[in-house]
Amino acid sequence: MKFQGKNFSFELGKRTYIMGILNVTPDSFFDGGMYNSPNLAVEHARQMLHDGADIIDIGAQSTRPGHSLLSDDEELKILKKYLPLIANETGAVISVDTFFPKVAEYALNNGASVINDVSGTFNKDMARIVRDYDCGWVVMHTGGGTADRIPTYINGVTADVADFFDTMLKKCDDFGIKRENVMLDMGIGFGKTYEDNLELIKNISVFKRDGVALLTSLSAKRVIGTATGAEGYDRVFGTIAADTVAIAGGTDMIRVHNVKESVLAAKMADILLRG
Repeated sequence: MKFQGKNFSFELGKRTYIMGILNVTPDSFFDGGMYNSPNLAVEHARQMLHDGADIIDIGAQSTRPGHSLLSDDEELKILKKYLPLIANETGAVISVDTFFPKVAEYALNNGASVINDVSGTFNKDMARIVRDYDCGWVVMHTGGGTADRIPTYINGVTADVADFFDTMLKKCDDFGIKRENVMLDMGIGFGKTYEDNLELIKNISVFKRDGVALLTSLSAKRVIGTATGAEGYDRVFGTIAADTVAIAGGTDMIRVHNVKESVLAAKMADILLRG
């Protein structure tokens, strides 16, 4: 069982993989403005790879609470300054965080191998691109909500996420997208209350699907701050604790800001849980 595409392959079940976050927008909630110059972005990508990141996830649009939505042309303008340079300078496996098909196609032609799609929908234009480029596709649950708008889950959030995953996988099957190209994401912080987020983290094992990769993306998010009272870097400790619970539940990859700390913690968790 693997998560793979044209230019990458990760065998599932052997260890926890690390997706390092590289935000190149000035208003991201955790590190906005820290890497919004090409040279700084390349330097940070290199450091994350040195620290053990398996994928570099580039985001040119903030999805933080209260964010302003960029158009596809605006997002593309930012990405063009960074993606080709980072790809050429690092040789990393790169994912691009976008829900715009236009941006996704550009990314896949300029060094990206994975599209991290936070739309929470099955967009046929995006699906066609994923199929035709044989790339990775992160499919995330939102329940139709955002960081600021929380829907009502009639049967509970766990059941809603599980049903969404099954529906999306069926649509992928029908569209000719291989399951090995898909990675599922619960969407912590997207259309979820604090209690919803905690419930999902506790129930990771419910979302495992045979032969399909599972991503947990909770690094430094509001749920961590609310639970611990921590801000800034200090949220890394709560993040590691929650990610360890996710690893115990069977997640295949964690998406993190602090790569070195998360790699070391995941190695220990893997020895105890997968060894």
